[in-house]
Amino acid sequence: MTIRAVFFGSPGAGAFNAAGVAGLARAAARLGVAAETVWCPDPARRAEAVRDAARGAALVIAHGGQGEAPVAAMAPEAPGTRFAVTQGRIAGPNIACFEVLQEQSAFLAGALAGWWAEGRPVAHLSGEPVPPGLRGRAAFAAGLAHAAPGTRFLTGFCGNQHDPALADRWTDAQCAAGAALQFAMLDGGRPGAMAALRRHGARAIGNVHDWTTEDPVFLASAVADNGWCIEAAIRAHLADAFTDARIGLETPQAVRLALAPDVPPALAARCGALAAEIAGGRIAVPEHYDGPSFAP
Repeated sequence: MTIRAVFFGSPGAGAFNAAGVAGLARAAARLGVAAETVWCPDPARRAEAVRDAARGAALVIAHGGQGEAPVAAMAPEAPGTRFAVTQGRIAGPNIACFEVLQEQSAFLAGALAGWWAEGRPVAHLSGEPVPPGLRGRAAFAAGLAHAAPGTRFLTGFCGNQHDPALADRWTDAQCAAGAALQFAMLDGGRPGAMAALRRHGARAIGNVHDWTTEDPVFLASAVADNGWCIEAAIRAHLADAFTDARIGLETPQAVRLALAPDVPPALAARCGALAAEIAGGRIAVPEHYDGPSFAP
């Protein structure tokens, strides 16, 4: 039985892929199954990478929303292979999607941003407008509107998750337009955004990983440990129960809003109460944003 995991990027570039690699290591340790790792840094070769990974494989895991289109195209060509897409929302007879609900922690992040910014503009920046990123942006915008209606929202997709210079330029423009805080949904490009935020004295909210333990520029981090998805996909494959699975704030070890030590206790308490409402189904988190976009 051959299992291959396809990562869209380069080794060591960004927290999203790092969380997936960590999940693959946990799966190997807990389940005793080794998986081959395939790296695809070139967006133009994604379909080819998934096709190559499927040759002779029982399970192919495409890590991230970038895998939706190539898996949708390739899965019918390999009906004897199972395809898992992490953070995905596609379907097929040999496809299952495994997702940590980033949008739930992103909604909390938006609410915190609104309360903390106290009327100042708030920004969002990501790379490619893939479906999980669009849902995260929509949730952040909704949380911001929930907490601070009327706050100016500067949101953009710069086109590349892994380009620090590009992220620096976009973030510099957002700060010049008044942004006091940025929701940085970036991967390898994150250092560029952080450099620009420091120059302007602005703060950040990260995602995927708890960045508050590593850099004081982060006010919070919308944690969504996608490594859970990889382990869940392998477990489902081994159990021959290959169906979609999703988790959210009810599983705080994987999905939560991590706060920096300087977040006022009153704001922390408001975030905790809001998290309980979301986890309990009393607040619906929207998945679509139809407001204006920002570009330098």
